[in-house]
Amino acid sequence: MTKPRVSLLIPVCDAETTLERSLGSALGQSYADLEVVVVLNGITDQSREVVRAIASQDARVRVFEREEANLAEALDDGLRRCRGELVVRHDADDHMEPERVALQVSALDEHPEWIGVTALVRSVGLNAEPGEGMGRHVAWLNSLETPEAIRAGRFIDAPMAHPAVTFRRQEVIDAGGYRDGDFPEDHELWLRLFEAGALFGSVRETLVDWTDRPERFTRTNIRCRDEARRRLVHDYLASGPLANGRRVRIWGAGPFGKRHARELQARFGCVDDLIDIDPKKIGREVAGGLTVVSHTSIEEPDGRLILLAVGSAGARAQIEAFLTERGHRAERDYLPVH
Repeated sequence: MTKPRVSLLIPVCDAETTLERSLGSALGQSYADLEVVVVLNGITDQSREVVRAIASQDARVRVFEREEANLAEALDDGLRRCRGELVVRHDADDHMEPERVALQVSALDEHPEWIGVTALVRSVGLNAEPGEGMGRHVAWLNSLETPEAIRAGRFIDAPMAHPAVTFRRQEVIDAGGYRDGDFPEDHELWLRLFEAGALFGSVRETLVDWTDRPERFTRTNIRCRDEARRRLVHDYLASGPLANGRRVRIWGAGPFGKRHARELQARFGCVDDLIDIDPKKIGREVAGGLTVVSHTSIEEPDGRLILLAVGSAGARAQIEAFLTERGHRAERDYLPVH
């Protein structure tokens, strides 16, 4: 076949029960100028046979195989085998709407300044109800409407569902592609691209069913645990907003704030204090000797960065309003973290 404009990149590890439906949604796209690049990643079930049977019936499917299961390496290998200028990420247990590729390609054509584009996702499986577990996370992802909002969420969590993103292949390769390490590979890639100034947009339609299962990679792999995510976020804070010895204050003396404070202080020695509104907490020493001070002590910006480590979006919005009244600006003076 001639070189297509779009490549769908699908890593597969033991997905025999979901693979046929997933590949069917990829091959059933209304956008025709595409290929499907499948990377078999340490297969131990019948996924190989399922993919080979489908590939024998559709020349758009290209299959590559790795003996050792390693998601980051499989993604990077597949990325470099993609021939399209645009890469659509898709997972072997997810399902996409027939218009997904067409809508995301159109969005990138309309916005040449974007390196990639995400879409709204629908949570399927465990804890999918709004306000609970995965449902709550998906609601947060879907609330990030603009490139600015997506970027602002980068230190809270990965601000885009990986299998809902379409991106410009060469720009991602030029940035180093997928890296393997003790971190979630998608969040690390987004942070690296954001640090380089990349913009991501969003198609405001639900285009992907995002499946959550007990055996899902992000639930079972150590590199996706909260400690690994915090360490990754702290690395990029240290190389970006906290570079050149900038000091930090942490708003929130609850569990989230204390974890950030303790770990940042141990690694970089950059934390001055914690801020809270609870009078019972004010004056206490926490996180290895850091003092909790009242939010009323905050005046105009003084060069330090305030990290907002609170659990709810509503509380975060109230804090941002309080800081804005005192002349603080997002990105310059404060940033939200998980």
